[in-house]
Amino acid sequence: MGYTPIQELISKVPSVYKLVIVASRRVQELYGGSPKLTESHSRKLFEVALDEIRAGKVACKDLNSK
Repeated sequence: MGYTPIQELISKVPSVYKLVIVASRRVQELYGGSPKLTESHSRKLFEVALDEIRAGKVACKDLNSK
């Protein structure tokens, strides 16, 4: 992946703060053994999570509920 423009990700998630929360929660899921939802050339879990958000495979839900 390398570099993903923030504008591409903000179109999927309403704010930068929610983007960080969604990505970090997805990283925790990946670290726990969840399968990748997209093909990613990166081994870094945070980059994989950003790829999934950019592809629309991971969406922002109500962050107050777990």
